[in-house]
Formats: sequence, C-alpha cells, structure tokens
Amino acid sequence: MARLLSVNVGLPRDIEWKGRTVHTGIWKDPVGGRRRVSRLNLDGDGQGDLAGHGGEQRAVFVYQIESYRHWQEQLKRTDFVYGQFGENFTIDGLPDDTACIGECYQIGSALFEITQPRVTCYRVGIRMNEPRMPALLTSSGRPGFYFRVLQEGEVGASDEIVKVGEAKERMTVAEINALLYSPNHPRDQLERALRIEPLSPGWRSSFEALLQSQTTGSVSGNAGLAPAAAAHPVAPGFHPLQVTEIDQESADVLSFTMQSKDGQPLPTALPGQYVVLRLQPAAGGPPLFRSYSLSGPLSTQRYRISVKVEPNGAAGTYLREYVRVADALDVSSPRGSFILQSGERPVVLLSAGIGATPVLAMLHALAAEGSTRQVLWLQ
Repeated sequence: MARLLSVNVGLPRDIEWKGRTVHTGIWKDPVGGRRRVSRLNLDGDGQGDLAGHGGEQRAVFVYQIESYRHWQEQLKRTDFVYGQFGENFTIDGLPDDTACIGECYQIGSALFEITQPRVTCYRVGIRMNEPRMPALLTSSGRPGFYFRVLQEGEVGASDEIVKVGEAKERMTVAEINALLYSPNHPRDQLERALRIEPLSPGWRSSFEALLQSQTTGSVSGNAGLAPAAAAHPVAPGFHPLQVTEIDQESADVLSFTMQSKDGQPLPTALPGQYVVLRLQPAAGGPPLFRSYSLSGPLSTQRYRISVKVEPNGAAGTYLREYVRVADALDVSSPRGSFILQSGERPVVLLSAGIGATPVLAMLHALAAEGSTRQVLWLQ
C-alpha cells in the first residue's frame, strides 16, 4: 500500500542567485496536521512561474521516497529533507515506472488523477544547489508526476494512497516522459499516448506535433519540444546563414544578425514569426533545436534574433561562448501564427522580459509602413 509521508507547501519568494533575482516557489516545507486541497492548490502553497507550474492540470506535484534514495546515492548527499525536490506530496510507493497516467487515487478525503510527468526547470537546480539537476531528472526516468484534483478534501502525513480508478490506456509516467524526451518517437506509442484522455493538454499538444511532423516530414528535431505548428505554410529544412553582427543588448541578452552565405534573398517573414536554430554542441552529442523570435526589421537580406542566456541554458550558453561573427548557423524558414494583424484598428502589444522580441518586429513593421494606427505597448 502506498502512503503519504509528508505534505509540503511554500509561497513564492524572490531569491538572489548568480547576480539576478529569481521569483520561485521551489522551496516547500513540511506541514503538520491536515491540509485542505482545492482544485488549483494546497492551502498555503503557490507557484512563482505559473506558465510552467500549477494550474488545474498540475495542482499537486508528487515525488517518491525511492527516488530520494536514488539521488542520495548518486549525488553522495545526506542532507535531503521532505520537499527537497519542490514536491507537495512526498510518498512511499507509486514509482514512475509503474504509476500510469490517468490512474485515480483516494488520499484522505480528496480524490486525485495523474495527468503528466514533471517538466523540470533550472529552479530545481537552485533548490538542490546542483545545476545538473534538471537534466538529471529528465534523463533518469524519475521525473515525478502531477495530480489533478477531482474531489477537494483534506490530506495529512501517514494517509494511505488507495487506487480507485485504472487508466483505460496504460502508459507509465516514465514511458510518457521518455516518449517526449528521447530521440525516438514510435508512431504507435504516440497514438497510444493520445488515447489517454486524462493526459494534460500541454503534453497532448506535444505528442500531436510529433505525430504531425512524422506525417508531413516538415519539422526537423523534436517537434514536441517546439512551439505549436504554424498556421502559415513554411518550407522544411535548414539553411546555413552567416553571422554578421553580435550585439550585447544587456547583461544576459545577445542579438545575432545573420545573412545568406551565397547572397540569395531570405524567405520573407511576417512580423512576430520565429525561426528554429539547429546547434551542434562543441562537445558532440545530439543537436539542440531552439526557436527564437525575429526581433529586427522585416528584411529579405538579414534576420536578427535576440537570445536571453538563461543560467545553465544549453543553447544560450553555446551561442554566447562559441558563436562569433563570420560563423555559420543552421536556420529554418520563418514560421508561426503569432503575427501582427493588418487593419486600421488600434494595436495593443503586451510583453514581458525577452518576450519583447516578437513585439519589436511588429513595431519595426508598423514604423516601416508609416502606420497611422494607435499603438499601445506595455512591457
């Protein structure tokens, strides 16, 4: 019988890390007594990055004590406490290689359903003081998983975890995790995954993108880890573009201007579209595929992208450390359906941080055409 060992909660806070301020809810602490679980959260809990954590599909994050023991041995550490991995529930039982997406469990007076594996970000590396941790969790087959709350109620440490519903299509958390992140994406397994009705919409969209790429052959790399397919037709494949300028926009943002090596015109972009870069790490291994919005004026002569170099970000770090003027980068044709709409009505642009990049392209386009539309930009 699986059992709930600890209930852990924590509110988001700002921490100083490597010269920057990070807003995060990764710090979770055990609580005594019983704790109310609602549709979106546990009482007293919160997430700092609501784009990547929390919400109805990811209301409760679960991690297993068996995985604690694994990481203690692998990392040679003895300082772990409950909540160490940012989880709300530390449990005994339900390992990722046996727990299935769509299974339902009664804990206390609340009812839960498994929706997806955890998607890790760099913040867990901060909490663990181990920069490799996001990559280690993803590749280990021990990501942990999220619960959706089907019935609100109260839970507490030592509650039994009782299975009350089986998944119709049985795929474990570890299998679903590997299907997205491994190099191979067997079509029959993608189709199986898409038959799991409780699978969260985000993971469903990723698998649909992978299946579509296999059908059309129009996407290189892992389409499941790229933005949704564009509504506008786009030529497949990559073309070598030469870097002609590198501008340091701020402490952690670099802009790269690129031109065709043979002088041929570049495919015309729509304001707001992005390109995909294929990067080959200097140390070898599989290529990295990253999408970057075009941030400069529309041109058939040159493209400009602006890249935020995240702490421990593989692609941004590679571009900063290894790419120089005159180097060549493999770049796709522009794609994406988040574009400036034509017309005479006012334009309202909302952005935050590096999200300003597609907005800059839209503003360049408006300026170039001498638009008389009212433009409001909130950054």
